[in-house]
Amino acid sequence: MMSDLNKLTIAAARDGLRAGDFTATELTEACLTAVEGAGALNAFVHHTPDIARQQAAAADARIGAGDAPAMCGIPLGIKDLFCTKGVPSQAASAILKGFRPEYESTVTQNLFDAGAVMLGKLNMDEFAMGSSNETSTYGNVVNPWRRGTDTADLTPGGSSGGSAAAVAADLCLAATGTDTGGSIRQPAAFVGITGLKPTYGRCSRWGIVAFASSLDQAGPMTRDVRDSAIMLGAMCGHDPKDSTSADLPVPDFEAALSGDIRGKTIGIPREYRMDGMPAAIEKLWADGADMLRDAGAKIVDISLPHTKYALPAYYVIAPAEASSNLARYDGVRFGHRAKLAQGDGITEMYEKTRAEGFGKEVQRRVMIGTYVLSAGFYDAYYNRARKVRTLIKQDFDSVFAEGVDAILTPATPSAAFELGSMADADPVQMYLNDVFTVTVNLAGLPGIAVPAGLDKDGLPLGLQLIGRPWGEADLLNTAFSLERAAGFMAKPAKWW
Repeated sequence: MMSDLNKLTIAAARDGLRAGDFTATELTEACLTAVEGAGALNAFVHHTPDIARQQAAAADARIGAGDAPAMCGIPLGIKDLFCTKGVPSQAASAILKGFRPEYESTVTQNLFDAGAVMLGKLNMDEFAMGSSNETSTYGNVVNPWRRGTDTADLTPGGSSGGSAAAVAADLCLAATGTDTGGSIRQPAAFVGITGLKPTYGRCSRWGIVAFASSLDQAGPMTRDVRDSAIMLGAMCGHDPKDSTSADLPVPDFEAALSGDIRGKTIGIPREYRMDGMPAAIEKLWADGADMLRDAGAKIVDISLPHTKYALPAYYVIAPAEASSNLARYDGVRFGHRAKLAQGDGITEMYEKTRAEGFGKEVQRRVMIGTYVLSAGFYDAYYNRARKVRTLIKQDFDSVFAEGVDAILTPATPSAAFELGSMADADPVQMYLNDVFTVTVNLAGLPGIAVPAGLDKDGLPLGLQLIGRPWGEADLLNTAFSLERAAGFMAKPAKWW
């Protein structure tokens, strides 16, 4: 049915477009209709139907001429953190209200050069700071999944909550996300989709609004592992405009998906066994190990001894980098500027603009970051956290040197929780959502979340695989094997 085109995978849509079963224009219209009918999810915050229709028409011409890369004609949602030329790019912050960049981020340019179609910009946590998509100036994103017959709104995770919800609800075929401490993998696990955080430096950061420059990495959020492989291939590549972009060839990630992992060694880190971990997560993890063993992999226990210091180190380094990156938002050149009283000077303009423009979580992190970088505390906090980060990376290096090919862990410590349920909690409670994911960013490694089961309330749960640096092709193949064994096909029941 033409009306169900928005439910296709990238791979199926690519094959259908090339076979002439439907056009990119028809595919795009199906997605635009789905987006219009999903206001209750609050996933799309800037709609670009005119751009989408132009790009779809251009894609149809390319397909007709026989010049069609894999992403040609594929409708995507773009996280509001990516600068898109002439289209609002606010990072979900009031301080960037009215900002329309004059340039295109490298990742979106790469996707558009490959023929992809932009349906619009997606909601997220403000400046990517959050694990529940409740810090956005646009309001909360709602997870398309619900607990059985309970109608309470659940979080889609964060910060890429809009991306996760849009893909899970079939509003777009895939979406871009960014991951600083788990912001692709945690929301992907909460909504039952696949989320890949590549090796640091694999995708250019140019034109992505910076949160923590040594941790941020863009990646694909897709229906399945094959789609992640296809989309990553279009997103990444060396970019001279980004000094941290790796000058390495881009492998054919899709071609690596044989599903054969015989002889591979998968490590199970004992430090990830947390006190109070829900039984459903424990069981899922054990089942995942069994699936990989059944597929011919060798499962070994490993130790990553510095894991317990990862969260504290992350929540020193990330806010420190944020405090320096966010210093540029001061009302001088772009975005919001506060109304000033008679006699106010430049200091008052900075203070009032930043007080009005930044939300509570961003203010909290900027203050923490400025504190840990201040003269008396730089060595005690920031430098110590950097040393811990090095030790965490060495833990992974030594495990990989001993022959481990990938590491299996849970993706999140729980299923999706209710929106508002953390409102009165200590902020540290929210930060614990990143407990399984932050180590990957601190070490610059690739990680992928794959949906692997449902909890007792019928909510999705994900497993995480962590790979060797630059080993995305091998990691995707292991994830492909896990996905096939898990056979996760569940979709949220439509209520929106």
